[in-house]
Amino acid sequence: MYRINKGINRPIEFKGLKAQYIGYLGGGLVLLLILFAVLYLIGTPVLLCVLLIAGAGSALFYQVFAMSHRYGAHGLMKRNAKRYLPKYLKFKTRKIFYEKR
Repeated sequence: MYRINKGINRPIEFKGLKAQYIGYLGGGLVLLLILFAVLYLIGTPVLLCVLLIAGAGSALFYQVFAMSHRYGAHGLMKRNAKRYLPKYLKFKTRKIFYEKR
C-alpha cells in the first residue's frame, strides 16, 4: 500500500511527484497508449512501436520528474503566470497615486 497524502494542508505527493505533476504524468501515459494503438493499427511493426513508446515514455518520466523537482507544487503555475505581467508601466501623470478612494 502506498502513502499518498503526507499531512494536513500539504500538497499531494506520490513517489516524489508533487501536486499537478501526477496528472501530467497520467495524461502523458494515456496519450502514449493511444499513440501505440494508432501506430499498431496503421501497420507499424510491433518492435518499432514498442521502441518508440519506450523512448517517449522515458523522456516523459524524466521531464515530469525534473519539472516536479525544479518548480515544486506551485512553481510551474507561477512561472506561466509571469508571462502575463507587463514588462513596465508608463504614466504621464502621478495623479492616480494621489487620489484617495
